[in-house]
Amino acid sequence: MQNYPYPMNDAVRDILLGIIFSILTCGFYTLYWKYKQIAALNGWLRRDEYSFWLWLILSIVTCSIFDIYYEYKMAKGINEIQRNNDHHVAKGLPGFCILFAIFDWIILGQLACLAIHQAEINKFYSANSEV
Repeated sequence: MQNYPYPMNDAVRDILLGIIFSILTCGFYTLYWKYKQIAALNGWLRRDEYSFWLWLILSIVTCSIFDIYYEYKMAKGINEIQRNNDHHVAKGLPGFCILFAIFDWIILGQLACLAIHQAEINKFYSANSEV
């Protein structure tokens, strides 16, 4: 069994199920999903870089403008984890997340960012299990 900086059972998610649950719950599952992604990134970075409550409150107060910044910041964190663990670095990830977050006024933008981040987080575990 691998010794990961954050438990695999708490971090790895099925992206299709996440999208389905998000749609079925009218977007409420996205909050839980974001919370778990933030916890996983903090675990892999070994620091409290991201805060779910800060993201939620400031995203509401700024009418999602802060969310655009946070999607970019989380993508940069994913890139840092990829570099630190000798994984393939998805260099365009921050830019793609900004584009999707700009269209966050519909739920599909948020789902796209969550799915992209989740795909990269899942790779942390699949890449390390091959070692």
